[in-house]
Amino acid sequence: MRSWFASEDWFAVWLGAAIVLIALPTAAGVDLLGWMAAPKVWLSVADSVRPVSPKYSGVSGLIGLLLTYVLLTVIIGICANIRKIELKRFIPAFSAIFWIGNLSWNLGHYAYIAQTPDKRAASGITWSLGLTGEAGYLIALIAGLVVGNLFPRFAAWLKPAARPEWFIKTAIVLLGAGLGVKAGAASGLVTSIMFRGLAAIIEAYLIYWSLVYLLARTVFKFSREWAAPLASGISICGVSAAITTGAAIRARPVVPIMVSSLVVIFSVVELVILPLAAREFLWKEPLVAAAWMGLAVKTDGAAVSSGAITDGLIRAKAMENGINYEPGWMLTTTTTVKVFIDVFIGIWALVLSAVWTYGIERKAGAKIPVGDVLKRFPAFVFGYFALFLTFLCIALARPEIAPRLAAANAETDPLRSLFFAMTFFTIGMASNLKQLWAEGIGRLALVYAVSLFGFIIWIGLAISWLFFHGAHPPIVGAGG
Repeated sequence: MRSWFASEDWFAVWLGAAIVLIALPTAAGVDLLGWMAAPKVWLSVADSVRPVSPKYSGVSGLIGLLLTYVLLTVIIGICANIRKIELKRFIPAFSAIFWIGNLSWNLGHYAYIAQTPDKRAASGITWSLGLTGEAGYLIALIAGLVVGNLFPRFAAWLKPAARPEWFIKTAIVLLGAGLGVKAGAASGLVTSIMFRGLAAIIEAYLIYWSLVYLLARTVFKFSREWAAPLASGISICGVSAAITTGAAIRARPVVPIMVSSLVVIFSVVELVILPLAAREFLWKEPLVAAAWMGLAVKTDGAAVSSGAITDGLIRAKAMENGINYEPGWMLTTTTTVKVFIDVFIGIWALVLSAVWTYGIERKAGAKIPVGDVLKRFPAFVFGYFALFLTFLCIALARPEIAPRLAAANAETDPLRSLFFAMTFFTIGMASNLKQLWAEGIGRLALVYAVSLFGFIIWIGLAISWLFFHGAHPPIVGAGG
């Protein structure tokens, strides 16, 4: 048991919990991490990084980056030292990975790459790829592939600190705290939206996951290792879901990373097409359209952006017909559905971990002692749920401090995103392109396309109609 608690899984929990504890005093007015460097959508390099808190607006982006580097290096260095990792090789390699991951993450926020259609005018641009800031993950992956396949000596030098599972599991633990606060705050929304959203995502997810998994296994002949993260990536929340599922079933890290890359790319297509379709065909059912965005568009950034675009497009269409809907309700519905979907990530990881432990990887006739099951169970899921439930209970018991808790957790978001970026880079660095193609990356994209356009979008629409048909936002100026 002592060795179990000293595993990489548990050190992801300790690391994530330490970061949350450092940020927590912000809820009491003592802002310890507000200087943290956070990338923004930018056109000028000077505006690309700013402190996460307005209280530290006087701190330059470069100083914030340097302080972020020092903090993370110290915390991770302590963990590495406890785990008896040789620091004189680990620290230089980690420093390079940090700066490459950070540069990739920041480049992903370049306005012409990241800006969503609803915000182009505010940025002073007329076009963009609309990939959202998550494009930084793709850039990090490409950088890793270049290093791993073209500069093998550099890749070998980076290897002591190339620990993608440690990075990503820490990010998932951090995600639990943020989602706990969001779920608690969502309890103040209109009850019907909450109930309908929860019911919709449970029904949609169980249908989605089963169909995608069966398609990948029976038609495209993928192994379980590929089929499960693919089903989760398409069914729930893309990047986080695919990676959490991969970790829960102990898949090779490259598997969920490749799925996540496809999620980001396909989300762009959905972001462009679905709001326009909603305006034309669903303007009389605005909350159906809003829920559809949450169920069909897979990344958080793209889903919320699609909800914002849909809100604007449908309200404009309705006003042409003499109806003035109160703004924000469609966006709220999309966001609520998405929050419930995010919460479901941890639940499904728990289910899949138990299935893999007791069923798929269990030897015939063998009995698995409880202690062995615990050792095999991904500890980061314990950490995820511990932080999620802790912050959810606090937000529900003391709703007046929920905004302050949200502010505290927001200061951990740059680190969570940076852990994602470092994960993508180190996975790319360890990936052999020829081997990936041989394993079926092309077929993976085909499964995604067939699933998305064959049934995901349409089932999401049907379920949105089932639960939100007849529900409308308040009308501005209406009595009652």
